[in-house]
Amino acid sequence: MKVVLRNPRREVEVPGNRRVKDVLRDLNILPETVLVIRGDDLITADQHVHDADTIELRPVMSGGSEPRASRTGHLRLYPASRHPLP
Repeated sequence: MKVVLRNPRREVEVPGNRRVKDVLRDLNILPETVLVIRGDDLITADQHVHDADTIELRPVMSGGSEPRASRTGHLRLYPASRHPLP
């Protein structure tokens, strides 16, 4: 099975016929740090991949603004419910 890695871009061959999380473990990659794509589909760590498959691993990126300090110099903490996920 071919695995295409990004940053830097490279390709490796690994045995297939197992779960994505087992492939990631063999590559020393935490499942939470990558998106796994097979063809045009995003697949989960519990899905099986086969010897004939090609998967691409793209690093998860996050961003946003830095926390803003209040007038007292302390960071403001907001409950998660004030910022719902899209």
